[in-house]
Amino acid sequence: MKLSLKRILPKDTSTYLGPKLVRILTGLYMVIIVVRSCIHLFTADGGSHSIAGVNVSVAGGDNIIAMFHQWGAIQLILVGLLYVLFFRYPGLTSLILFALAMDPIMRWVAAQMKPLVTVGTPPGAALNWPSFFFLILLLIASLKVKKTTVNTSR
Repeated sequence: MKLSLKRILPKDTSTYLGPKLVRILTGLYMVIIVVRSCIHLFTADGGSHSIAGVNVSVAGGDNIIAMFHQWGAIQLILVGLLYVLFFRYPGLTSLILFALAMDPIMRWVAAQMKPLVTVGTPPGAALNWPSFFFLILLLIASLKVKKTTVNTSR
């Protein structure tokens, strides 16, 4: 299997040359991000306590909720931008996957710097590494170059 890193920033961004399933799964993955973003943005507590298990009944609890709402807003903006790239420039699918795969890495880095104290394991923490490996597999598949057969008959 040969991989082409040139597909991350291809010269022709109008055409995606990888497997169609990668585009489908990437689009569906971004739907999950839209849902997650809307939960953070529109639920009463931003999902901070009801989903993540963060104690918001402490001093500054309203600030915690506000930060979750703001997090949802920026996630929604970013996934919107990724969708524009995804549909307008299909050739950037590998770049989009690379950016999506960096999200779990950066979450892990942030958690190492300052762990979040919760009642249970938040879904984002539980799904961080499975998401990363799924996205890396999609990224590798998007970089895969099809073997071309040479017709020697005349």
